[in-house]
Amino acid sequence: MNFRETLLITGGAGFIGSHTVRRFLRNPQTRVVNVDALTYAGNLENLVDVAHAPNYVFERVDITDAAAVARLFDQYRPDGVVHLAAESHVDRSIADPMAFVRTNVIGTVTLLNAAVAAWKADGFAGKRFYHISTDEVFGALCAEGFFTETTSYSPNSPYSASKAASDHFVRAYHETYGLPVVLSNCSNNYGSHHFPEKLIPLMIHNIVEKKPLPIYGDGQYTRDWLFVEDHATAIETVYRSGAPGETYCIGGWNEWTNLDLVHLLCAVMDEKLGRAAGESAQLITFVKDRPGHDKRYAIDASKIERELGWKPSVTFEEGLARTVDWYLNNPEWLANVTSGAYQQYYEKQYLP
Repeated sequence: MNFRETLLITGGAGFIGSHTVRRFLRNPQTRVVNVDALTYAGNLENLVDVAHAPNYVFERVDITDAAAVARLFDQYRPDGVVHLAAESHVDRSIADPMAFVRTNVIGTVTLLNAAVAAWKADGFAGKRFYHISTDEVFGALCAEGFFTETTSYSPNSPYSASKAASDHFVRAYHETYGLPVVLSNCSNNYGSHHFPEKLIPLMIHNIVEKKPLPIYGDGQYTRDWLFVEDHATAIETVYRSGAPGETYCIGGWNEWTNLDLVHLLCAVMDEKLGRAAGESAQLITFVKDRPGHDKRYAIDASKIERELGWKPSVTFEEGLARTVDWYLNNPEWLANVTSGAYQQYYEKQYLP
């Protein structure tokens, strides 16, 4: 089958990646090659609804493996790369910083090298390398103000430092080799298919199980929340329309302290589970703070709205209700993730 374009989407079996894969697959003329090493957060059950789409291909490849990455470029001759593959959990980065250096820095540079080698002979005509990053590279905000595309980098965790390094390498390859790149830095995502070590899915799972709801410190850490389906739309918009060499901040204009968010989530869950109002909130437990915990993140997303016409489509309350409904309606997915059974999906579906 002939396609108008082929994209390599790295980390496509992950949370944001799976929504991004699904978004690009809506165009039948776009072939998506999902490149994922299937580490603990890579879950092909996130994509069962599109696994047999004629324009979808899965490749189990570690992006730090230069030979395997070069083979992908040679075999599929992609027109673009949408790079989402990353280690992303701050707590894990504190325990094992080198894992984050390997994937987020060395993996990104490996992809950049392969793109330059494959595309430079044609002068990079019609090609694009899109690197998706995080607002955590900017460090912490005070009570006022927002991160913008010109905010100085000041990462405070091994995770954010590794993402900052990868951002700089992408820009360096644009300036040094002429590689056509775009970058984006996004705020905290939430939605379906989110690995339950992160705040919202962890709280949903623990509320269902009537387990403690651990909140770091005093719970006043503030984050800007972005519905993952809105983020996938923004990613497609930046890939299609972003100016080469430019960065776009993507956020939800949606700040919540962790404590307020969990209280809202408890109220939503009590209603949906038929529990007495306030029952789940009694599970809230304050735990010792983590090192280097940034107080506040908030994104000014006016550039992408002004220049590319993107803005969030749902309110936080609407997105949260849809997220809760998805988890409550998909208990098998959550059970497979929490038990580890999801890790056998690849062997059952792809190996003889």
